[in-house]
Amino acid sequence: MTLNQSERPLIDLRSDTVTKPTPAMRQAMYEAEVGDDVFGEDPTIIKLEQQAAAVTGKEAALYVSSGTMANLVSLLSQTRAGDELLVGDRAHIVRSEAGGVSRLGGVLATTLPNQPDGGFDPELIPGAVRPDDMHQPRTTLLALENTHNFCGGTVISLERMQEIAGVAHDLGLRVHLDGARIFNAAVASGHSVAELAAPADSVTFCLSKGLGAPVGSLICGDEAFIAQARRTRKLVGGGMRQAGILAAAGLVALDQMVDRLHDDHANARQLTRGLAELGFDVNPERVETNIIIAQLDTSSDPAPSPKLQAELKRIGVLVTTPDRTKIRLVTHADVTSEDCAEALRRMAEAEIGPG
Repeated sequence: MTLNQSERPLIDLRSDTVTKPTPAMRQAMYEAEVGDDVFGEDPTIIKLEQQAAAVTGKEAALYVSSGTMANLVSLLSQTRAGDELLVGDRAHIVRSEAGGVSRLGGVLATTLPNQPDGGFDPELIPGAVRPDDMHQPRTTLLALENTHNFCGGTVISLERMQEIAGVAHDLGLRVHLDGARIFNAAVASGHSVAELAAPADSVTFCLSKGLGAPVGSLICGDEAFIAQARRTRKLVGGGMRQAGILAAAGLVALDQMVDRLHDDHANARQLTRGLAELGFDVNPERVETNIIIAQLDTSSDPAPSPKLQAELKRIGVLVTTPDRTKIRLVTHADVTSEDCAEALRRMAEAEIGPG
């Protein structure tokens, strides 16, 4: 029996945030020992923070509810109102976090052009740092992102991270790393998370993306920074009480979900090869982790992505649109190789292409 389009199971490639907690996570959440985290009394959160600090090679860690909060708390804890942040022009911090660092922290975010790998030219940094002049903001912080979401899940190499951070440190700046998907970067590069995090003064990572937990991110750094971050978390309303119920899933994620990221990366390459065969502007050689960004044909429609997104939804394939000329597809723990093949089959059957 052939299923009607409306009866076909959805293949959700919108984001790795759509994953559902595993049975082991649900069991751990049910059994979690809890306490009041604002008082520092939740043993499960304490254990998760200790494990996060160890895996990133930092002195301490702080559990927060989301990646956006992790970045916001990190940035506000290392700047004052009127300071300037240097950040890539395609960074998640400036594209997908509601302008929080400017609105809530009064920090000027000045962008440097991201290069294809998600980094930026270190030679641009000295010219971007303000002189000591009362008329100008103080440039105090530089932010990197690894993997880089809007560059297509690209991995900034350790050597490049060291070079960029080294220039920033020599100029007296602190360095923050948005490592929402740093475990993907580690798996793809062969370097440990601690090695990739070492050039940065602060680093964040998400439990609720490729690692598959339902809620939570970690901020990691030295003890003095984490003490300030704890105060900042309270300021933005991020203090949680018996949140060990959530943190328990994070412990399972760190223990059980890292090695399988290889599968997500392989599935993304499979999907990319199929998209290329359908005529999409994608390069399988450039897909390093679990994110694919496909440029669409704008010769007949200057803004084709919303229409294509709707056409894909009609056949049960969900994607997002980074802008009006691209679509983004993300593989994750709840998408199999068979799902990727089925998505491509549906697209071919419906004659859906890039324009």
